[in-house]
Amino acid sequence: MGDMGQNSSPALLVVLSAPSGAGKTTLGDNLLLKRKDIIRVVTCTTRQPRPGEQHGVHYFFFSMEEFNRRVAAGEFLEYADVYVNRYGTLKSAVLDKLRAGQDVLLTIDVQGAASIRKLAQTDPEIAQALVTVFLTPPSRKELELRLNGRGTETPEVLAHRLQEATRELEQAPEFDYLLLSETREKDLAALEEIIHAEHRRTKRLSLPEALKAKS
Repeated sequence: MGDMGQNSSPALLVVLSAPSGAGKTTLGDNLLLKRKDIIRVVTCTTRQPRPGEQHGVHYFFFSMEEFNRRVAAGEFLEYADVYVNRYGTLKSAVLDKLRAGQDVLLTIDVQGAASIRKLAQTDPEIAQALVTVFLTPPSRKELELRLNGRGTETPEVLAHRLQEATRELEQAPEFDYLLLSETREKDLAALEEIIHAEHRRTKRLSLPEALKAKS
């Protein structure tokens, strides 16, 4: 498909969300592996690192006190409480990349996506860049299988996650795009097609000078 044109139109802020366990992290990782012209902004969290996770690579791991201080200082583009932890995206990290003409991918939960959509209503810079994509398995049964496949949750936590996922699914119509998950390869191709199309939206492009009428 080639270069999808970050130089031909302003940069995109691609927000990828999904119900818990639906596979947004895997899809986001696959996009970044293939597309070196797209940058992931690292999310901040108050939860403890899982085995193999590194500060500044997978997440910025903040104490609750540090996170709350940054909230009070207005440093987050979005933040949300997820179970007993807090997650957020630093505003400066996103805007710096967009202003440099760099496409940005955020893989965040439904609450975070809602916060960014709300901000876009009053922030023209975010509104110009924003593209929201909701990824979901094609059935509830498949969603349950993916959650069970983690093997890291207690039955109580798993039941809670399934209940939360049901509520998150209700938010799908608020997104620009609905991506019904199939294989990893098809999901990646679909997301790339969305990015390709969004770079060519007329709200982001102007006619070349050679095509404009002469006065």
